[in-house]
Amino acid sequence: MDFNPRLSWAFTIQLVSSPSGIRTGLNNYCLTTLNFYLMSAKIRLQRHGSKKRPFYFIVIADSRAPRDGKFIQKLGTYNPLTVPATIQLDRQKALEWLNKGATPTDTVRRILSFKGVLYLKHLLRGVGLGLFDDATAMEKFTKWSAEHEAQIKKRQDDAYRNKRARRPMPGRRPERTEGNGSEA
Repeated sequence: MDFNPRLSWAFTIQLVSSPSGIRTGLNNYCLTTLNFYLMSAKIRLQRHGSKKRPFYFIVIADSRAPRDGKFIQKLGTYNPLTVPATIQLDRQKALEWLNKGATPTDTVRRILSFKGVLYLKHLLRGVGLGLFDDATAMEKFTKWSAEHEAQIKKRQDDAYRNKRARRPMPGRRPERTEGNGSEA
């Protein structure tokens, strides 16, 4: 069987006392059964909301389950109608599921990247490899998070100013341009 990176692997091992005289190096236990399970969990969007007014839950679901069907756990929400899009996400749960091997869909991957979950996973992998310590990783993440929040705030302010500029002022007539009406 070839390795498929889209599947997460789960093993269950049953250990029993080994017969006397046989030393296995595993505290006198020997391996009796090995059960192998494939779990294809996806992190994906589950649509809610009315027609032409989408609202999504970010969920963990079996890849074989229907889009709006049964799910394992809810991680957050995503509202694409606001400017910028409103995303509420439990970073810890998302990180746990990514470490377990759950595969995000393309849109959810972008959302996780936007919220910093993939960057945090990258930093924690560096900690695991011994490249730097946990405190340095958290310092890098908080620095990135502060810069990211400033960018989001700037986008919200720009969107608000553009919306106000497009809106006609009450009590003012729109200016007429020459040549639009009938000329006498």
